[in-house]
Amino acid sequence: MTATALDPHTALVLIDLQNGTLGRGLVHQSADIVARSVALANAFADRDMTIVIVRATGTPAGRTEYSASMPDGFPPEFAELHPDIDAIGSAVRVDKSSWGAFVGTDLHGELSARGITQVVLAGVATSFGVESSAREAYDLGYNVAIAIDAISDARAASHDHVVSSVFPALAELATTDDILALLKK
Repeated sequence: MTATALDPHTALVLIDLQNGTLGRGLVHQSADIVARSVALANAFADRDMTIVIVRATGTPAGRTEYSASMPDGFPPEFAELHPDIDAIGSAVRVDKSSWGAFVGTDLHGELSARGITQVVLAGVATSFGVESSAREAYDLGYNVAIAIDAISDARAASHDHVVSSVFPALAELATTDDILALLKK
């Protein structure tokens, strides 16, 4: 189902558009993901709507195969935002050390204080930060929309599975152009 509407109080949430995630090789061109995310941010900013920039600065405690590859945590340059994302003004900034944007952060509090009822998600990786954030937002009662051409993953199979099998149960899906058109209504 494509996105049918945007609530009057909708926030754009950009997830993990930073060196460590954009530089790992994505199924879709990272430059395209960033450009579409910036286009969304500009449209939200033009309407004085809330924009949130989320970046991963670490991982939760616990032994995993993934965390074993970085026993000392993320190097500082991993968390540096892409310059075009970092340049987005007046955005709420959220640092996280979990997969999703809500657990262990004050994102829900920030959005609630602004009366936000819907989030539009974009960023990377589809099967990590974006999926986890979509699940958390849905569980917290937000209407969720996902800009499907402004997300990507390191693995095509993971991206495709989440987009076709998981996201339809959590969100409405739309292209960046679809969302931009809804913002003009």
